[in-house]
Amino acid sequence: MKIAIYARSTNDNHKNYLEEIYNCVKNEGVELIVYKPYYNFLRNKFNLQIELKTFSNSEELVASADYVISLGGDGTMLETLEFVRKSGIPVMGVNTGRLGFLATVAKEDLNKFIALLIKEKFTLDKRELIEISGCNNCFNNVNYAINEFTLHKKDSGAMINIDTFVDGVFLNSYFADGLIVSTPTGSTAYSLSCGGPIMVPDSENFIITPIAPHNLNVRPIVISNNKKLTFKVSGRSEFFNLSLDSRSAQIASNIEIEIKKADFRFNLINFEGQHFFTTLRNKLLWGIDRRL
Repeated sequence: MKIAIYARSTNDNHKNYLEEIYNCVKNEGVELIVYKPYYNFLRNKFNLQIELKTFSNSEELVASADYVISLGGDGTMLETLEFVRKSGIPVMGVNTGRLGFLATVAKEDLNKFIALLIKEKFTLDKRELIEISGCNNCFNNVNYAINEFTLHKKDSGAMINIDTFVDGVFLNSYFADGLIVSTPTGSTAYSLSCGGPIMVPDSENFIITPIAPHNLNVRPIVISNNKKLTFKVSGRSEFFNLSLDSRSAQIASNIEIEIKKADFRFNLINFEGQHFFTTLRNKLLWGIDRRL
């Protein structure tokens, strides 16, 4: 078995985590492969002494790994998609950050869940993705997202107008700072902060959520993710911002953008006892009385 480890080069992801994982697997016939910039960061700043193989890009990871461990928060998990891509390699998220809707393994339980991973005692939580076309390959073939697709004004001034079509049928002209199209997975991210609903991961929907709309009667709408959405943006600026999860690009206002459900899924490793409802209660503090 070969396990790849991806993490950002931050002080929160110190060498103790990698050493702990290494000690768990070294006698189990498991080979670790570490993201090269992170590995070099640990060696240079924290004097990591373990000799391990590394990977630098998607091709090297896909050719070598059976599983991926993402060390960090949800943002790190989103970045992992750029390496896993369409391979279907399962990803286990270890939360060394804050919220952790995607990275559900607590850092205190790392040993326990590494042992379960080695024994392959888990199920796969297959998350649907958004795929974009029409922006001249502005995302270097990684034209899909786990959480959301976002259109946003370029400048801090005037709002933009977004003509929106569903399967070619006109839905609305959104006059706003921007527009979010979220997967159910992304319903607890940017869309939620803009007033969108929470959706369970297997809902098979898109959520269209306006960002600071000028018309107060405009509200989020939920549609089937079997629909194709088309957007035409206009405004005072010649350009606008487009993002897929944490990646962004600048697009000319005359370009027509289309999104649809991707034809593959992102495989999250799910262990017994882990459930989306449990994550909601814990992360959003449901049922906890905070009154003094």
